[in-house]
Amino acid sequence: MEKSICEQHEKLYAELDKFIEEIHADGSALIEVLHKAQQLFGHLPVEVQEYIAEKLNIPVSKVFGVVTFYSFFTMKPRGKHQIKVCLGTACYVKGADRLMDRFKEELGVEEDGVTKDGLFSLHGVRCLGACSMAPVVMIGENDFYGRVTPDEVPKIIRNYTK
Repeated sequence: MEKSICEQHEKLYAELDKFIEEIHADGSALIEVLHKAQQLFGHLPVEVQEYIAEKLNIPVSKVFGVVTFYSFFTMKPRGKHQIKVCLGTACYVKGADRLMDRFKEELGVEEDGVTKDGLFSLHGVRCLGACSMAPVVMIGENDFYGRVTPDEVPKIIRNYTK
């Protein structure tokens, strides 16, 4: 099992190397390289950041600074389907805390956790820009659910397990 994981990582690093070579990347292409690395690895652990710094000949601190500054980069694994529960004021007042609790219960994870099968991760966010539809949930980048009740949570999850 461990060998196959190592082999898989080697293939991912080889694919990242190929990408870096194809675009003739240097330090000015850091964000583009980080996007590719996150697409390949699913997240940007310290080892990947160190690798990128070495390949682009830039300090690891610069890579880490960019990764931690931009919210679309993550150092933690995320699920295939990222569930974002709005916890902003309007949503919270309308019961977003109960929604979050129900998602935790149904998925068996805490906030920012990933299910054992890697299918879901659960995230609290400050605003999804749809206060009139509170409470709201977004899954991935495109699937939006408004006026969600805790009883709807199991059905929403089932939509992504088919």
